[in-house]
Amino acid sequence: MDMETTCFQLITAAGSAKSDYLEAINTAKDGDFEGAQKLIESGDVSYREGHTVHSKLVQQEAAGSAVPVGLLLIHVEDQMMAAEIFRAMAVEMIGLYKKLADQDK
Repeated sequence: MDMETTCFQLITAAGSAKSDYLEAINTAKDGDFEGAQKLIESGDVSYREGHTVHSKLVQQEAAGSAVPVGLLLIHVEDQMMAAEIFRAMAVEMIGLYKKLADQDK
């Protein structure tokens, strides 16, 4: 697989994960915590798919086979990091929404 295709595969995985994480926040805001958890899990599946491909690139580089670095790969790195941050924030926000919902009971 060429580098450009690999990069777009990673961007797609990270984007899908971020979308699920954001949707999970909105779902929790509506009080559906089970649905929010399912969306987190769905986002995790997408993220892992991207992470698997990303890990292969890291292993390739570690084995001494240079990975060409261009703007597209830098964008990939940014998107992968953003997905990780979105997940952490989504989990925290869902916890807060749940805590608020529990206080209202």
